[in-house]
Amino acid sequence: MLPAAPAVLLGFVVLAVAGDAALDARSAGRPVTPVGVLRPFLAVPRALLAQPRRMPAPDGLLWRVGVMTVPVAAVLSTLVVPFGNHVVADLSVGVVWFNAMEVLTWAGLWLAGWGPNAAFSLIGGYRFLAQGLAYELPLMFALISAATGAQSLRVTDIAGAQHDLWFAVWMPFAFVAYLAGVLAFSFLGPFAYPAGRDIADGVLGETSGVDRLLLQAGRWLWLAAGAAMAVPLFLGGGAGPGLPAWAWSLVKTSLVLALLVWVLRRLPVVRADRYVELAWVVLLPLSIAQALVPAVVGLDS
Repeated sequence: MLPAAPAVLLGFVVLAVAGDAALDARSAGRPVTPVGVLRPFLAVPRALLAQPRRMPAPDGLLWRVGVMTVPVAAVLSTLVVPFGNHVVADLSVGVVWFNAMEVLTWAGLWLAGWGPNAAFSLIGGYRFLAQGLAYELPLMFALISAATGAQSLRVTDIAGAQHDLWFAVWMPFAFVAYLAGVLAFSFLGPFAYPAGRDIADGVLGETSGVDRLLLQAGRWLWLAAGAAMAVPLFLGGGAGPGLPAWAWSLVKTSLVLALLVWVLRRLPVVRADRYVELAWVVLLPLSIAQALVPAVVGLDS
């Protein structure tokens, strides 16, 4: 079961990247062809063969640790995500584990920005920290809302508690805040500010070859991991008619991932300072209010 988790996650990444390439071709007015859809994957062999970029006086160890942390943390986060009745590690604190792995991305991106000893990559690392200060608390309260509704931090318990009604139905703001958090810790689409073109790709700017491939893969791995975690947290896990539980988990994850990829192309990049203001003035109070709903319902029952 352990090797299956990264294999399934990688399959979702392939689907997400291919879908994003198709949307990119369509928005540019090009025909959507198999060659166009597969174009991002054609760059992988070149990246594997490319020579790493050498900067003057870099902190090579921290740089390499940061680059590797992002994809590794994404894979580890899926160990607690159930696909139907199958889960690698059914931890009693599965929600905490997922959040802890996501927070590791903060350290990874910061080290990836610090390590090259370059101005633009360092600015990209600072941007991710600022963005993290904005999205993390609404994301945590979204996770708390789901855990409170099930009165458990075990992910399988949360999925099982939705046999009558999905949490996405009576906790809609928590669901939306969670999906926004997924885009933010993947630093894609509207939250690609740490890798902005105005600072020469920021945290990605000084990476090349395998290092750049690992960071780019880490972004998409986190997007897929976040989509997979949304299913047991808010969409009833593998519950559904006709199909096996694992099949329903795959179908629901695919739909959530398709929604996230579509959003990537629809929303402009948000500056961190503006998102911080929105998060602290609007999103955080609403997230706290949403977390109180399952708490009050739990007290009444």
